[in-house]
Order: sequence, then structure tokens, then C-alpha cells
Amino acid sequence: MAKRSLNPGRFEDLLTVKVHRAKRVFILFLLACIAMPSIAYAQLSLETGGSNSFYQSKANVLRLQKQPADSETSQEINKKRLRAVIITESTLFAASMIGLYQLWYKDYPQSSFHWDNDNNNWLQMDKVGHGVTSYYVGKIGYEALRWCNVDEKRSVWFGGTLGFVYLLTIETLDGFSKEWGASAGDLVANVTGSGLFIGQQLLWKEQRFTLKYSFHQTKYADYRPDLYGKNFFQQMIKDYNGQTYWLSANLKSFWKESSFLPDWLNLAVGYGVDGLTGAVENETEHDGREIPEFERTRQFYFSLDADLTKIKTNSEFLKNLFKVIGFIKIPFPALEYNTRGEFKFHAFYF
Repeated sequence: MAKRSLNPGRFEDLLTVKVHRAKRVFILFLLACIAMPSIAYAQLSLETGGSNSFYQSKANVLRLQKQPADSETSQEINKKRLRAVIITESTLFAASMIGLYQLWYKDYPQSSFHWDNDNNNWLQMDKVGHGVTSYYVGKIGYEALRWCNVDEKRSVWFGGTLGFVYLLTIETLDGFSKEWGASAGDLVANVTGSGLFIGQQLLWKEQRFTLKYSFHQTKYADYRPDLYGKNFFQQMIKDYNGQTYWLSANLKSFWKESSFLPDWLNLAVGYGVDGLTGAVENETEHDGREIPEFERTRQFYFSLDADLTKIKTNSEFLKNLFKVIGFIKIPFPALEYNTRGEFKFHAFYF
């Protein structure tokens, strides 16, 4: 959101208070993605009671996943699994809303619903983050419903819109907070992320284009540790200068009859920024320390990538691992063009 004045003694800088909320939302649902297989298999174990039946149930899940997405199966909705999914998602939703309220809204007065134009912030990297979050939360929602034997169409619409609904709740809270305000740009980004997932699923019954993320540490966190974090994990979430977001296309999905294209090979285009020490304008000093003048720069990338979920393996552990880390762009050589008019080749970019 746009920068506003704060009462002395609360926080040094509003930008520090609102440290890339979209990333924290993203992390919450990455945790949900990691937790889902464990919850699912725990529920299966309770249903079947016994190791042999447990592995048989896993085989049933794999058979469901191998069925064409648009096939109408005779399998009924698994109500026990559906209850587990609903309870899990409801608990995560409630816990994250309570956490966000305590972190962002509790200490600020409420107001009538209002808007705040923050579209010039961070060279729109925060908007891209909103889209990625909405995409992956929808993907998790869809896969959870398919695991419950819910049919394809309802899984797409009810599960695929989960990200938009979740982030819409946050925008509503922002809109009623005097210090913040709902963002039309955030809403557009949220719709775009959900639309990318839903549109592909309706058109192709698969995700040929995937949104991905990569990160490397930068020097800018040394000048603004309050803003970008003091360690690698904090900077991975907060430092837009080190983040790159990718649109990764699986080649075999477009040329299914090809005998020479590996199933996992992708082409990816990426977007990143450099030289940011403030949201709209760069800061010149922090804590009495002068900050050098950096040119705020947009960066565009072209690179190879790998879709780990397309790698054939008989290991259930690896299959689940590849799904969990599938949002990460695999390091490859990359060609960069930036708004300084430069072309750069990176032998190994992450």
C-alpha cells in the first residue's frame, strides 16, 4: 500500500510494517502445500487401518490422478477425505486471518471502506507476487478436491478460485483499515493468477504454463536490513531485488507426439528488478548511514527450466517432494535484458 505517516514510537517506517504481505501469504500456503500430503495420508491411514490397506489406498489415489481430467468416473465423492480437506483449509484460513490481524491490523483504527492506489510501488513486483500466490492457492484447492473424487468441473471452479477468495478477504480487511486501503491493482493481480490456472484447466485439462520463483541475495539488504531482512530466509521473502518471477512453459505439452523432447523440459521468461531501496522512490539514508544512488531497473529474462513433476519415478517420496518444490525455477543459463538498455548473459542464474 502507499506510504503513510505513522505516530512516533510505533514503527520507524510503514514500509517495514507492510513488509511484502503477499510473500507472507505465499509462505502460509506453501506450508499448506507441504502439509496436505501428510494430512491426506494420515486420513487414509485412519480410514483403512493397516499398512497393506494404506498402500492400496495410495494406489487408488494414483489411479485417479492418471485418469483424464475430463473423464466422468463412477467413483463417488470420498466424504471422509472431503471433510479432512474442508477442516484443514478452514483451520489454515482462520489461523492465517488471526495471525494477519494481529500483525497488521490490531494496532490501527478502523474506517469506512476505502481504496488506496499503490500501483507504482516496487516496480509492480508486489503485484506479480499476488498473482503467483493466487495461482498456487487455487492449484492446491483444485488438487485437494480432485483427491476427494470431486469431478473436474467443480474442482476447477471451487478449488481454482480459492486463491482469489482468500486474497479478497485480505483486501477487504485492508479496505476497512484506516492505515491501509484496498488496492485495485492487487485485485487485478489476484484475478490474473486465478484466471491463469482456471483457464488452462478448462482449455487443456492441464497446466502447460506454470508460475515459478527464484532468489539470490543482493547488496541492498545491507543498506535496508529493516526493509529487506537480516538473514537469508528473511531476504528470500522480503527483498524484491533478489527475486525473479517466471512464466515457465512445458514444451512436450504442446508437442505431445515429439520423440526427442524430454517430458520435463521447459522454456521460461522471467521478470525481476534491481536498485530498489524504497517503494516508489529510493531512500538516500537510513539510520544515519548514507545510501548510494542506485538506478531503479526492470529486468527481463529468457532461460531453460525443468518441470520436476514430469520426471518419471516410482518413489512416492520423490513425487510428493517434486510437487512441493515445483514452484522453484531450476537454475539454468539465462539471457537478461534490462531497462538500462543492456543485454547480459548469466551462465548460471537463480
